[in-house]
Amino acid sequence: MNTNGKEFNTKLIHAGAFDDEYGSATVPIYQTSTFKFSSAQNGADCFSGKSDGYIYTRIANPTIRAFEKNIAELENGYDGIATSSGMGAISSVYMALLGAGSHIISSDAVYGPARGVLEQDFSRFTVEASFVNTSNFDSIREALRPNTKVLYIETPANPTMGITDVRACAKFAKANNLILVVDNTFCSPYLQKPLDLGADVVLHSVTKFINGHADLVGGIIVAKDPGIYKKIRHSMVYMGCNMDPTQAFMALRGVKTLAVRVDRAQMNAIQVARFLEAHPKVAWIKYPGLESHPQYELAKTQMSGFGSMMSFGLKGGYEPGRKLMDHVHLALLAVSLGGVETLIQHPASMTHAAVSYEDKLVAGITDDLIRLSVGIEDVNDIINDLKQALETIK
Repeated sequence: MNTNGKEFNTKLIHAGAFDDEYGSATVPIYQTSTFKFSSAQNGADCFSGKSDGYIYTRIANPTIRAFEKNIAELENGYDGIATSSGMGAISSVYMALLGAGSHIISSDAVYGPARGVLEQDFSRFTVEASFVNTSNFDSIREALRPNTKVLYIETPANPTMGITDVRACAKFAKANNLILVVDNTFCSPYLQKPLDLGADVVLHSVTKFINGHADLVGGIIVAKDPGIYKKIRHSMVYMGCNMDPTQAFMALRGVKTLAVRVDRAQMNAIQVARFLEAHPKVAWIKYPGLESHPQYELAKTQMSGFGSMMSFGLKGGYEPGRKLMDHVHLALLAVSLGGVETLIQHPASMTHAAVSYEDKLVAGITDDLIRLSVGIEDVNDIINDLKQALETIK
C-alpha cells in the first residue's frame, strides 16, 4: 500500500506492506534460505544489481524488506537495514563508518555494550573513542580531533535520562564533516525523529518499544543518505547479522500498536514519576516530563512526548534500592525496556556492569541509580507496588 501523505498510525499498520498472490492481509513469513531464479541470466542480473530479485535471506528477504521499509518510512529516511539484535545494528554502523586510526565521539551514558565493543574490540584495530557528556555541548566540541569521523549520541541517555540537543549536534557534525548517528531506542519514531532534526543515521533496538512485547530480539538502522545506507548495508550483509524472517514478521506485528502502547505507558509514567518525586524516601529522579529535569525545555522542543523511561535513587544509596528491587511484586526485576510490562533494574551491576567503576561515575551511572521502564498496566497498581516495596525500607 502506498502510504504517502498518510498519518503516523496509518503508516504503522500499512507502511512496507505489499500484495501477495493469495491476498494475505498481513505480510507472510518467507521462511526460506534461498530463492530460485527464473533463468541463468536472471541469476546473473540479481548478483550484478541489474535486477532487484531476491537471492539469499542473509542479503534480503521479502518479510524483512517489508519491516525495513516500514521503519524507514516512520523515521522519514531513505531505507532501513534490519539486524538480528540491537547490538547487531550498532556494530554494523561502527564497522561501516569507522576505520583503522579513526575516532568516534560518543555519549558517555550510553548502552553498556555499545561502549564496551568500542573499548574492548574496535580499539584492537586502532579505533579511538571519546566518551563525553553530550548533554553539555562544550564537551563535544572539546573532544573533536582531526581523525574524528562519527558523533554517536543516545538521547535520552541510557540510563541517566540526559537529553542531547540533536539539532545542535547535527549542525556541528555538518560543519566538521562528521556522520551523526542517533540511538533512538528510548523514544521510538513515535516520539522523536532524529533524521528530521538533522541526523544522518538513526538506529533502534527493535527488542524494545518497536516490538514492545518482550518476545524477540532485533535491531534496525535507517539512513538518510543512499550512499551511507549502501555502506552500512554492505557491512551488515558481510558480517551476517541480518534479521530472521520470523523476527521481522513479529516486529511488523508489534509495531502496529506502537502509538497506543507508548501513549498509555507515558500516561502512566508521568503519574509514577510524580509519585516518586514526592516520596520522602526518594533522593532524586530523572524523567524528561518533570519540570525538575535539567533538560526539560529541550525535551519539549525535540520530542513529541516524554516517554516511559526514568531513573531514580533512594536516600541511603544502593542498599535501600536493592531492598526495593527485591520487594516489588508487579514490576519485573529484569533488563530490557519498552514492553507492555513494567521492568526495574540496577544498571551499575547489570546492563553497565562491564563499564569501569570510574567511567560509570563520570557518566552519572551511580550505585544508587535504579532504572524503571513503566508499562501499560493500570497505573494505580504500578504505584501501589512501588509504595509497598518502599515501605519495606526502614
